[in-house]
This record gives sequence, structure tokens and C-alpha cells, in this order.
Amino acid sequence: MAFFESEIVQEEAKRLFTDYQQLMQLGSDYGKFDREGKKMFIGTMEALMERYRVFMKRFELSEDFQAKMTVEQLRTQLGQFGMTPEQMFDQMTKTLERMKGELDQSE
Repeated sequence: MAFFESEIVQEEAKRLFTDYQQLMQLGSDYGKFDREGKKMFIGTMEALMERYRVFMKRFELSEDFQAKMTVEQLRTQLGQFGMTPEQMFDQMTKTLERMKGELDQSE
């Protein structure tokens, strides 16, 4: 079975995309959240990032041609911004750490 024909892969891709869209929509009101709301948002974003990291690792480890092409396309697209997928994840992690730091300062 091809990588993208897997029901598990399709479901997780759909859930990741939907969860990300909902979180970004919710995040547009981040400045209006109380402290606990901000903590919940950051925690949810961290969990989503970890799910995405695992999902991408599956692509990298797959022997499927389409999966390998998807990884290469992502690398090419990010490369246009001078970034690798690893740097993208690192940058997102740093952003979430900064957000947590801002919360700690507001105590």
C-alpha cells in the first residue's frame, strides 16, 4: 500500500490540518486570553507541534516515493526562506518558549 493510501496517514493529516486551522483561528484572540487561557493555548500548540514532528518523521522514514517527494518539496520550500525543517521546528519551539517566558514575567 502506498503511504498516502493508508487510512491512518490520511486521518492524521486531516486531523493535523483541522486542529492547526482551529488553533490559528483561536490564536488570533491570544492577546485577549487570561493567563490560564494563554497557558492552555501554548500547551495545545506544543502538543500539535509534537504530533506534526512525528508525522513528518514518518514521511522521512518511509520508503514510499511520494512520501520522499513530499519531504523534498518541504525542504525546497523552506530552503527558499533559508531554513530547514529542523530549523522550522526549532524556531517554533523558541517562539513557544518565549511566550511561556512572557507569561512567567506577568505573574
